[in-house]
Amino acid sequence: MPKLIKERVSTPERPVEERTKDFGEVNLGYTFELAVKEAERCLQCPENYAPCIKGCPVHINIPGFIAKIKEGDIESALRIIWNDNTLPAITGRVCPQEDQCEGACVVGKVGQAVNIGKLERFVADYARKHGIEEELLCEFEEKCSGALGNVAVVGAGPAGLTCAGELAKMGYSVTIYEALHKPGGVLIYGIPEFRLPKEILNHELAKLNRLGVRILTDHVVGKTVTIEELLEEYDAVFIGTGAGTPKLLNIPGILLDRIYSANEFLTRINLMKAYAFPNYDTPIAIGKRVVVIGAGNTAMDAARSALRLGAEVIIAYRRGEEDVSAREEEVVHAKEEGVKFMYFVQPVEFLGENGKVKAVRFEKMEPLEEKDHKGKRKIRPTGEYVTVEADTVIIAIGLEPNKIISDGTGLKTNPDGTLVVDENLMTSILGVFAGGDAIRGEATVILAMGDGKRAAKAIDEYIRTKMSS
Repeated sequence: MPKLIKERVSTPERPVEERTKDFGEVNLGYTFELAVKEAERCLQCPENYAPCIKGCPVHINIPGFIAKIKEGDIESALRIIWNDNTLPAITGRVCPQEDQCEGACVVGKVGQAVNIGKLERFVADYARKHGIEEELLCEFEEKCSGALGNVAVVGAGPAGLTCAGELAKMGYSVTIYEALHKPGGVLIYGIPEFRLPKEILNHELAKLNRLGVRILTDHVVGKTVTIEELLEEYDAVFIGTGAGTPKLLNIPGILLDRIYSANEFLTRINLMKAYAFPNYDTPIAIGKRVVVIGAGNTAMDAARSALRLGAEVIIAYRRGEEDVSAREEEVVHAKEEGVKFMYFVQPVEFLGENGKVKAVRFEKMEPLEEKDHKGKRKIRPTGEYVTVEADTVIIAIGLEPNKIISDGTGLKTNPDGTLVVDENLMTSILGVFAGGDAIRGEATVILAMGDGKRAAKAIDEYIRTKMSS
């Protein structure tokens, strides 16, 4: 029985005074020595029992790859991860491990959970830098024949990329149709460089290309091409269009200038590099003070991006600190960097001058003992108000699926706009599958990837059955 080491080995980070001046990655990841030291904390639960595997949406053999790190065998560690996840450099950075694999970790019951996410990232980064990944890619390329059939994937986000990669490994020819001019979905437009460098994302996308996956950008399925047309050309279709339509606030002043949805703001920053204007074409003017409404990961990303553009930033949330839904690491980083937090305030009006927002009027809320269906304390208005000056407001209160693809296609939807699927992730149209935020509403990257993996298996079974009948 391994010795129980309660405290995890921390990963190095860039100092606050340095990292707030640019969009470079904050967390520097493990060195080889630190990774081995952290790997030694794993108790090596049996694979058929390990709670961490059950807590992982793509079911990576976590004790298995950590054991290989401990042995110093990074090639074997990468092989184990790639059996279930070909994009570990991404998931190791952006997954909410504390709610999934690490949340279930046995060590975490008596101390700090094993730092599974950072170990996964270490394997991916080390293998990439030392040529190990290249050797394995060459092996995979030989097996990706594309001979089993043709599959169309709609959307190059986490669900679509995962589904495409898994199908390619099985031997299918896969074409991804992406509406934007660059692939990646939320990974490219929503997550800032300081959490997921574009260099890493582009490298992971290039891996899929090596496996034979073709990505067509600037193709809006539902407009450029229809589902019916795709079904004429392909044996099956997977829809992974995500949830890209922002929810806004129906309050006075919402049409004032410099009130952004977080989606638009982050797209300007991440996809169009507005922070580097005029070297890039997209400008963004935010003034001296920014108020971000919401307290999820998207709100943290928007707030920390605005701070790097030189603004004083306030996050305003209608509940208390204990109900913040963002990852703990992101909240800690935001506070370290100088983002201020206001709790129990609900926006009721945007105040403007000359067509531009100048302030936000909030009503103060108070918590109740009773909890809602999500386990958060219910709140009620107090009748007291406070006004906060703002040159820019960013609304980060959630997203919902875009209806372009479902309108007029016969695809059944739920009241919230998500697509209806059966237990095999097939939609109401035979041969059309779906996963990720398109069926869940706004969720996490790794849950979307889990759906993509499940859908790939279901599509394989569907095509094989169809071919044999």
